[in-house]
Amino acid sequence: MSERNYATQMEAARKGIATPQMETVAKKERMTVEELLPLVASGKVVIPANKLHTCLDPEGVGSMLRTKINVNLGVSRDCKDYDVEMQKVMAAVKMGGEAIMDLSSHGNTQPFRQKLTRECPAMIGTVPVYDSVIHYQRDLDTLSARDFIDVVRLHAQDGVDFVTLHCGITRKTIDQIRKHKRKMNIVSRGGSLVFAWMCMTGQENPFYEYFDEILDICREYDVTISLGDACRPGCLADATDVCQIEELVCLGELTKRAWEKDVQVMVEGPGHVPMDQIAANMKVQQTICQGAPFYVLGPLVTDIAPGYDHITAAIGGAIAAMNGAAFLCYVTPAEHLALPNLDDVKQGIIASKIAAHAADIAKGVRGAREIDDKMGDARRALDWEAQWACALDPETAKAIRADRSPEHDDTCSMCGKFCAVRSMNKALSGEHIDIL
Repeated sequence: MSERNYATQMEAARKGIATPQMETVAKKERMTVEELLPLVASGKVVIPANKLHTCLDPEGVGSMLRTKINVNLGVSRDCKDYDVEMQKVMAAVKMGGEAIMDLSSHGNTQPFRQKLTRECPAMIGTVPVYDSVIHYQRDLDTLSARDFIDVVRLHAQDGVDFVTLHCGITRKTIDQIRKHKRKMNIVSRGGSLVFAWMCMTGQENPFYEYFDEILDICREYDVTISLGDACRPGCLADATDVCQIEELVCLGELTKRAWEKDVQVMVEGPGHVPMDQIAANMKVQQTICQGAPFYVLGPLVTDIAPGYDHITAAIGGAIAAMNGAAFLCYVTPAEHLALPNLDDVKQGIIASKIAAHAADIAKGVRGAREIDDKMGDARRALDWEAQWACALDPETAKAIRADRSPEHDDTCSMCGKFCAVRSMNKALSGEHIDIL
């Protein structure tokens, strides 16, 4: 690898250096590098790109770019087949997922993580606190602050592009949670582990206390920090409450500290949020965190749809992205129920891609509507092959049509000869319209 005279993408941008990653992102986003540089320099766009992830096809994350989606995967004690997870990874990349988060919580996680950064072209993210207990094979309360920090370094050395760190939950949060009596308390897995560790040891959150050392690690390997929202609402009743907003204020302060060391930052957000509160949540984050890209889970707009939460999340995700969220974490039909299987992953990705694309059209992202206009042309011409070429999931579209094939090829089995498009085409060209 050739020597580079910058540590991170942000430092390069601040020095006026156009990195290969920036050139790739600018081309994808139909921007000039000169347009992209100030956005990366100011932190409004991040390009997660660990210098050791050499097979990466880089992407930019920022509200003015195409909305990106993340796919959560990983093994658990109940579902521990890494080969199956790798199948999900490849399927996710094929379907357009720009990022893969390995949330494995069982077994020897490092070989799988290293395989991802050797072979997967998507951005790779992890949550080091999950891996801490597994890596050391010890109970949570026996781990030291140093143990947690060392796992962050291990993940950076393994080539991951971004790490979720729950830095904003502090000793003060313990009192807040007890005082405000949330309906769902903390639903973040990483947040609950940090909370439990603080309660058991009486010590401050190590990710907060040793944040400067973490920044040095991230700067060394060019790892983007995704500031985790430990207090994200897990039900509508807890949305936009004191715990969520006070943590966000802390994350805003940590964002500034990261930028002082040229470390790129994303900020994670809710969660379960009623539709009428989503735009306000996006605005508050943009203000407090000075435009750092917002990475949201959903938001889920209702609590009562287990089995269909990919839909509730897509509704919220579209509204969030339209109002400034840059990165959508997909949600599958298995959310709240089980580890997603391959079909769940597909359903989650498609739902998130629809939400992201719909938001990009609403925001006027360059080129976002072109494919829709092509689909309109293809439908007017009743050109089925052209429609498949425009479709987000052509295989499913083809299968549905083949399963219920029409009598006449230029129609579908819904309308048949009553097809409005067919009738209009014939009427405008002066042809006889045969309906019976």
